[in-house]
Amino acid sequence: MDLIRTIAIVGVILLHAANEGIVPQVMNQAEIYRWWAVNIYQTLGRTGVPLFVMLTGALLLQPFKAEPLSVFFKKRWARIGLPFLFWGAIYFAWDYFADNIALTSSFIAQGILSGPYYQFWYLYMLVGLYLFTPILRVVVAHVNRETFKYFLGVWFFGAIISPVIGLFGAFHIDSNLLTIPLWVGYFLLGVFLLSVKLKRSTMLGLLALGLVLTAVGTYAIAATVGGPQTYFFQDYFSPTTILSAVMLFLLLNTLKVPANPTEAPHPKINWLLRQISKSTLTIFLFHVIVLEALQRGYLWGFTISGNTLNSIIEVPLITLVTLFICLGIILPLQKVPVLKKLIG
Repeated sequence: MDLIRTIAIVGVILLHAANEGIVPQVMNQAEIYRWWAVNIYQTLGRTGVPLFVMLTGALLLQPFKAEPLSVFFKKRWARIGLPFLFWGAIYFAWDYFADNIALTSSFIAQGILSGPYYQFWYLYMLVGLYLFTPILRVVVAHVNRETFKYFLGVWFFGAIISPVIGLFGAFHIDSNLLTIPLWVGYFLLGVFLLSVKLKRSTMLGLLALGLVLTAVGTYAIAATVGGPQTYFFQDYFSPTTILSAVMLFLLLNTLKVPANPTEAPHPKINWLLRQISKSTLTIFLFHVIVLEALQRGYLWGFTISGNTLNSIIEVPLITLVTLFICLGIILPLQKVPVLKKLIG
């Protein structure tokens, strides 16, 4: 669990670091190399949120997790309610002081409804999944394996068939066909995959295939169709991203960590994984401020961005720097009981 959460949050930061949006002045060979590097980093980063959602499903949807609705929702409020209010206020202040956005009543109202900053979409998605969870627990407890597979098959084809047909422009299919809330599929996959067993070599091969097809497919669409369809294969619900995320989840789930930390071969690494794991929600909400502060030169007087460093080096560098700055600030704050509840 600690490993999956750590890989997932690194993926999220990597994706946001790669999405800096540098506009090249001249498309030369060096710029093509930079584009490919960013493409690969984005491909890797796209697995982060699906990993989080599948892990959440694996933890919340197991049949023995029965509990009264009031207890369930009280736990979920403690998990994301106060952090949403705290970080929402922080990001409204960031909007005002860093981005020079006027905090009008309409801006604040819309920010509350859809999120004060772009990463908050994840919390709204989680709330939607939490609302379905008591129902899905009953379904998972009573559904047979074949029906479960059928549902996941309908979800998979429903997620990809309409976008794939629309990709080629001449025809489109009504999006209401095979409609299932898309993140519910990943959520249910998490608990379904707990009983799936594959050879590690098979998982590695399919993971590599999914990542390569995502990166190469993105290049092929960019070179032919272009426009808003360019990142079709990097969508969370593209067939290649689903394949990559599922295989990575299965692979990470085979790596067991000793229950007793003193028995671990690398206790310092395991300690670091635990610190990151218990702080992933806080890092998810906080990292954008740190990332943008580094890119804009607010912290040290110089910028770390695609304009100052080659993205091949800059993206992983700023990802790691952002992660450890977040940890350096968050871990001391978590020792204060009141702040721990507020920051997540």
